[in-house]
Amino acid sequence: MGKLVSTLFVTLDGVYQAPGGPQEDTRGGFTHGGWSFPYADEDFGRFIDEVFARPGAFLLGRRTYDIFSTFWPKVTDPGDPVASKLNSLPKYVPSSTLTDPEWAGTTVLSGDLAKEVTALKERTDGEVQVHGSGALVRSLLALDLVDTLHLLTFPVVLGTGFRLFPEGAVPTAFRHAGGSVTGAGVSIQAYDLAGRPAYGEFGLPEDA
Repeated sequence: MGKLVSTLFVTLDGVYQAPGGPQEDTRGGFTHGGWSFPYADEDFGRFIDEVFARPGAFLLGRRTYDIFSTFWPKVTDPGDPVASKLNSLPKYVPSSTLTDPEWAGTTVLSGDLAKEVTALKERTDGEVQVHGSGALVRSLLALDLVDTLHLLTFPVVLGTGFRLFPEGAVPTAFRHAGGSVTGAGVSIQAYDLAGRPAYGEFGLPEDA
């Protein structure tokens, strides 16, 4: 059974919108697209290569799928570790509106998300990888379907844009599973899902 692993880029204020380019996602009049680009050093590239050595399938939100499908099929270098996996491995997109995907190897999931993704994990060897797709990741976290979250935090604050965890996110606890910081200052941290948060209280010492 495969693990579901999410890899997400966020700013210090939690924005995940349009990390890759100015026109990637301009919803809400967002003008900061491409904010991750200045931090793409060798350490960052090495991490991405490591991630793309492990997938068995991809699960992508509709908007991320649309962005990826206009770019990656045009990258035909067989030595590109990202393009070769994205173009050759199965891709799954939960959507009620996508009916005739042109990207080879794409399957639309139109049924119950929990059942569809659970079945996908059970039949996949290797990781079921989610890239970007913040709204989908929130839904998967709420259903306890995410096994590991790779959260890459970039040293920039934007002040606007879609945030990964807005008001109303399901309370979720994680267990830190390792991490590093790139030379450009990107914090790469891995978190395993650990259920619901635990709570306590810091009391005064008994002899106070």
